[in-house]
Amino acid sequence: RMETDCNPMELPNSMGFEEDSDYRDFEGTDVKDMRLEAEAVVNDVLFAVSNMFVSKTLPCAEDVAYINVETRERNRYCLELTEAGLRVVAYDFDQTDDRLQTPYHETVYSLLDSLSPAYREVFGNALLQRLEALKKESQ
Repeated sequence: RMETDCNPMELPNSMGFEEDSDYRDFEGTDVKDMRLEAEAVVNDVLFAVSNMFVSKTLPCAEDVAYINVETRERNRYCLELTEAGLRVVAYDFDQTDDRLQTPYHETVYSLLDSLSPAYREVFGNALLQRLEALKKESQ
């Protein structure tokens, strides 16, 4: 099982959703708008799934946002994003099931790695391509 916290595409305009948690208090706000965090999460991994977008049906707030994701295996999930991390809250778009007790994942990479073998393969291949490009640049 591949655990990684890096984005092989190194998208410069995307920010990981944990990285700046230590600096929130310095900016005068304790919580970030989770919709912005959710958009950054989507931008990071959209290349490795069939479809992924922030829910426009479920309510977003400062402390929670919902992300719909369809894996390359055509499985649909609704993910909840909070300060605790990401977790599956339903097995369809724009739904939540309170009976579902799924674990939180610190990163979207870890969550998708556990849900989708095809994601793992695409992500791994992108990482290899990025490494090959870096190797050529350094020669």
